[in-house]
Amino acid sequence: MSWEVLYTDDAKADLRTLDGSQRKTVIKTIAKVSRNPLPANEGGYGKPLGNKHGNDLTGLCKIKLVKEGIRVVYALVRTETAMKIIVIAARSDDEVYEIAAQRRVRGK
Repeated sequence: MSWEVLYTDDAKADLRTLDGSQRKTVIKTIAKVSRNPLPANEGGYGKPLGNKHGNDLTGLCKIKLVKEGIRVVYALVRTETAMKIIVIAARSDDEVYEIAAQRRVRGK
């Protein structure tokens, strides 16, 4: 059973900025991870984040699409068995983690 995938408004906008092939790959990868988005230490596909260069991302997980140079950061909504996509962005340094931290604070 897959978890429901929810996107923040910002993450929807991020997805729209990708070219067609990148968008297709990201959506396919998110669908795969949604089958078991739990952190790896709980037997899932998620890679837990913690403190990344001064950004507290505890409780968030990432998906790395190495070939495309894209990272997806998501939060698990465990009371609803849903995964909420926070940011989809290029891997340029740790900018994606800074964006995730800002969006987490804003609650979007």
